Amino acid sequence: MIPTSDIFSISNQKQFEKIALKVFRFQYENNLVYKAFCDFMKVTVHEVKSLQQIPFLPIEFFKSHTVVSNTNAIQETFTSSGTSGQITSRHCVTDSSIYKESFRKGFAQFYGNIEDYVVLALLPSYLEREGSSLIYMFKDLIERTNHHQSGFYLNEYQSLTDTLISLDKSGQNVILIGVTYALLDLIENQQFQLNNTFIMETGGMKGKRKEMIREELHDQLCKGFGVTAIHSEYGMTELLSQAYSLGNGVFECPSWMQILIRDPEDALTFINDGKTGGINVIDLANINSCSFIATQDLGKKNPNNSFEVLGRFDNSDIRGCNLMVL
Repeated sequence: MIPTSDIFSISNQKQFEKIALKVFRFQYENNLVYKAFCDFMKVTVHEVKSLQQIPFLPIEFFKSHTVVSNTNAIQETFTSSGTSGQITSRHCVTDSSIYKESFRKGFAQFYGNIEDYVVLALLPSYLEREGSSLIYMFKDLIERTNHHQSGFYLNEYQSLTDTLISLDKSGQNVILIGVTYALLDLIENQQFQLNNTFIMETGGMKGKRKEMIREELHDQLCKGFGVTAIHSEYGMTELLSQAYSLGNGVFECPSWMQILIRDPEDALTFINDGKTGGINVIDLANINSCSFIATQDLGKKNPNNSFEVLGRFDNSDIRGCNLMVL
């Protein structure tokens, strides 16, 4: 077993690659689903010497299988949102303390001490269902602000408006995280001019509004909130880490998470920086499930390892990705 202290103390690329290869071998030996996938792909484990040679499990496996790398009791089961009748993903977490360490340290890496902020969360579609890893995360962060005005809002737009204006005027640093459609609803009722507040959108209209391109969406949100940039969080049910964008839709990962871009026509080939393809995520905090995931997102990577999310594949049958059904 790889100590989590090794994962969360990574400080350079060589260290990351060394630990990622250790995690790969550990998960091949201990994760029945991942082992079967690697065997189907005819991977010879001792010949895997680089990140690019590691097989990435299609994210759809979290809908059909229990993806775990040990036999410990499941402490939390996070589930994805979905329309009625849709099969949702399940991420079975056998050690929730790793998730807490990941999101606490990840947040601190980009924003500093959580106690410096009031955190306001406008996440109605997440609050209205069970099993959201995002709600789990922000509940913990809200509690750790130690500020009585931090909290969740369902549809209390007027109360949130009053709190936001009051806190911002007082000079208090604020983070307002919101699901995209709810943030748009908020600025339709009130135009803001905020000087001490970060607006963080966590993607998706959830069927409530027409989808928009990022530039148009962020332009509307910047004008509505009176801010110069919109922050974003990139995470998903199947991951225990998050990437953050501090503006312009450019995301950066914490030190234990990286992305690779695969060729959309050939899932086993990776493409150069600046070209658009499928996003593969290495999340070493997923030590007890699977750290190597081929997502359904389209994006491109920049030379400095930052990345952009450009959309999603049109359907779940990503070419060359769903090569097997266990």
